[in-house]
Amino acid sequence: MDGRLITEMRTAAVSAAATKLLASPDVKILAILGSGVQARSHAEALRLVRDFNEIHIWSPTREHAERFAREIGAKAMSGEEAVREADVVVTATNSKTSILRGAWLKPGCHVNAVGACRPDWRELDDDAMANVVFVDSREGALKESGDIILSGAAIHAELGEALAGKVPSRASETTIFKSLGMAVEDIAAAILVYRSVVTEN
Repeated sequence: MDGRLITEMRTAAVSAAATKLLASPDVKILAILGSGVQARSHAEALRLVRDFNEIHIWSPTREHAERFAREIGAKAMSGEEAVREADVVVTATNSKTSILRGAWLKPGCHVNAVGACRPDWRELDDDAMANVVFVDSREGALKESGDIILSGAAIHAELGEALAGKVPSRASETTIFKSLGMAVEDIAAAILVYRSVVTEN
């Protein structure tokens, strides 16, 4: 079983669950900052939970952004242009410094932040992190997420708490889902794959 593929798929699946819960039902524009495997898997997964009229792409390497945009029927543009009118934003880069500014975010939009998985890396600036922040794991975020640690952001809740109805989703506000990934997600994804194969055979 390919661990890389499972991680790629389940990361996007968790972001899709967050988007379904936290983004407005009538979103129109998706912005993806990044052009690698996570950007691609997010483009696929988020279309399963929302109907987007437009997808905007930015990547640190312009030619990568343009190629990815062509492949998925999107438009490549600057980071600020991509984000300004977006209802849902995905940050999926290897950046060690902020690439998304809170000043660019449309009020009420939802952000899935999936890059910056080390305590000294970040993708979102302090203004962005001042919004309503959800994480997959409080413990993990406080140890590993530079976006949380370096901004001193307050964590509103774990995504699981909101999915279980234990805390309000606050979907009418600007929300950030900081995703680091959890081993249990890999296990759950692997079990689904295994059961599907066993059932077919």
